[in-house]
Amino acid sequence: MNKLRLVRHFAAALSATAVASTQAAVIHWSDANLVIPATYEGLYINIEERTTGSGEELAGWDMNPYGANGLLWYQPVGGGVLRIEDTAGPSNLALGALVGAGGLFDEESVTEFGAQPYNWNFDASNYFGFSFEASDGLLHYGWGRMDIGAASTNRVLAELAYEDVAGASIAVGAVPAPGALALIGLAGLLGRRRR
Repeated sequence: MNKLRLVRHFAAALSATAVASTQAAVIHWSDANLVIPATYEGLYINIEERTTGSGEELAGWDMNPYGANGLLWYQPVGGGVLRIEDTAGPSNLALGALVGAGGLFDEESVTEFGAQPYNWNFDASNYFGFSFEASDGLLHYGWGRMDIGAASTNRVLAELAYEDVAGASIAVGAVPAPGALALIGLAGLLGRRRR
């Protein structure tokens, strides 16, 4: 009797997960590990295709971190890096901060380092928000983690994530929820433990 209730419970959970996944999903490039060259060209990134190049000839590029003496940002019209009102460049955001339509997004900006609120830090992971025009022609919001070394020219774009629903906000640090396969595996594990 309890086993039948457990099966029904997981079937309902799988159904709810399937419905939620058709409504919205976080796309997470967890292993990006993109070294940003300390050059004027930097690195051009197509977020959806997960491709990179050294110039604007990269088809569909969305983001270009660059700079020989600092960390600068350039994005096509429509996209930008989030800054909090009182800061001059991209803000270093706390995990859980919301990135969405209410933010200020700059197409071109310079990253500031230091002790002021929202400034970036050396020898640390720095989180930022961004917007970009996706292949659907609509604006999407995302977050990224840039690992900075002892200097602003020592940088690795470690991961990127974005909301696949145009216009939907995303929390910094949000990653995809466990899918239906994870729930099925959990149901199997629980079924074995009860025997």
